[in-house]
Amino acid sequence: MTTPMTRRNFIRGTTAAVLGASTMFGRTPAVQANKTRVILIRHPDALGADSAFNEPIIQQMLDAAVAKLLDQSDPVEAFKQLVKPEDIVGIKTNVWSFLPTPAPVEKAIKRRVLDAGVKEENVGLDDHNVRTNPIFLKATALINARPIRTHYLAGMSGCLKNYIMFGESQEFYHPDSCAALGSLFLLPQVKGKTRLNVLCALTPQFYGRGPHNFSRRYVWNYKGLIVGQDPVAVDTIGLQLIKAKRRKELGPAQELPPVPKHIQLADTRYGIGTSNLEQIELIKMGWLDDVMI
Repeated sequence: MTTPMTRRNFIRGTTAAVLGASTMFGRTPAVQANKTRVILIRHPDALGADSAFNEPIIQQMLDAAVAKLLDQSDPVEAFKQLVKPEDIVGIKTNVWSFLPTPAPVEKAIKRRVLDAGVKEENVGLDDHNVRTNPIFLKATALINARPIRTHYLAGMSGCLKNYIMFGESQEFYHPDSCAALGSLFLLPQVKGKTRLNVLCALTPQFYGRGPHNFSRRYVWNYKGLIVGQDPVAVDTIGLQLIKAKRRKELGPAQELPPVPKHIQLADTRYGIGTSNLEQIELIKMGWLDDVMI
């Protein structure tokens, strides 16, 4: 049996992990202050024995990750840096039936947005209808949340690909391994509005054979969240995780899924974030067993 963990104990326990991660990379957080910060947080109880999501633990994970991301001791104060009471907030989720954005993640984000003072009538969650949803049409702030999985065209579905529903035509973004996905963040409905990206690594999928292929065989209980303000940096860390798992399970020759060029191009062509690992400050928090990256 796992010992119950309070939010205070959980956040206290992550401190050692953060210090350990900083030491491992050979730099202190102060030295890395000019880098793009990404938080990887895990908890052994994020999933139950039946793989059901543990909503209170997931809330704790999100709270600790966002607080650390913004150097705040209180998660509500951290969210107040992301959204203001006058904001209209669209939470871009993902409803793919086999691996949707977990409801506890959606609830955790919305709860803290409301705690930050945003009116409930000014908060919406959507995926397929973001181009017509009144909240998203008027949104002054966006939060991007979806699970991580491989994709037969893009190589990886992450925070960048999650915005494809903002495009007039999804097919437009498919050629050349979905190379143009970064341009989605330059659309008028989106540009400059994304305040937070939450890449759900609770149950990632590391292999698939076609556009909608899904098998529990290729999903594992990693019990993590990857959180940051830069979607390119968040996806860059997510890709390292997918590569590490594929290397372990499929062998070095299968480490890389179909070329995920869109992540680097979102940086070098579209300028919306950083894909250079040397410019990313990765902070690992919480449970580090078999962390892989």
